[in-house]
Amino acid sequence: MLLSDRLKEFYFNLDPVLSLPAGIEVMNPYSDSYVRVICSAFFDKYYSDNLKRILLLGINPGRFGAGVTGITFTDPIRLEKDCDIQNNYRKKLEISSVFIYEVIRSYGGPVRFYSNFILSAISPLGFLKKGKNVNYYDTRELLFKLKPFIVSTLKKQTAIAGTSERVICFGEGRNYWYLNKLNKELGLFGEIISLPHPRWIMQYRFRNKRDYVKEYIRKLEGM
Repeated sequence: MLLSDRLKEFYFNLDPVLSLPAGIEVMNPYSDSYVRVICSAFFDKYYSDNLKRILLLGINPGRFGAGVTGITFTDPIRLEKDCDIQNNYRKKLEISSVFIYEVIRSYGGPVRFYSNFILSAISPLGFLKKGKNVNYYDTRELLFKLKPFIVSTLKKQTAIAGTSERVICFGEGRNYWYLNKLNKELGLFGEIISLPHPRWIMQYRFRNKRDYVKEYIRKLEGM
């Protein structure tokens, strides 16, 4: 089975039965048939081999990026302009995607980038409350209820990537803290390398964006 097929099998079968806190709902774009078509085109284009990849883990999908396209850190605009995958999604940008694809272009483009990495998230499904994004760690109750799902999907994603020696975590705060906590408990990865989260950079350090792109490239090239 090719890596592209293993990715389809993983994402298209994400259908957890979760007892979530009141008011929080799961955002599962893969339940939509058109999303599965677009994701299949993406996976077939960049992962039709059996080479190992390094996981790059964000937090969880947001409603304007992967929550729409099903592809981590990839909004409809980047999907069409950078990945050359035409789509009929509303062309609304997602700021983390803008930064990530600046990094991808600086790295050498999508073909080189995706031949070495898989973009994903500690929770591969997103969450909403009153129509707004919710992070998996936002409340203790949510984190507690999601832990079995997160542990199970992290193990599956690591197996798909084919290597657990190193992983990159996007986020130097709670996302990094929680992944480290899980790693100490379960021994999932040999080394966790952290990078500032793209959204934090775009919201709070935009003037220094080029410096952060260089930091990303330096760490990616060192993997």
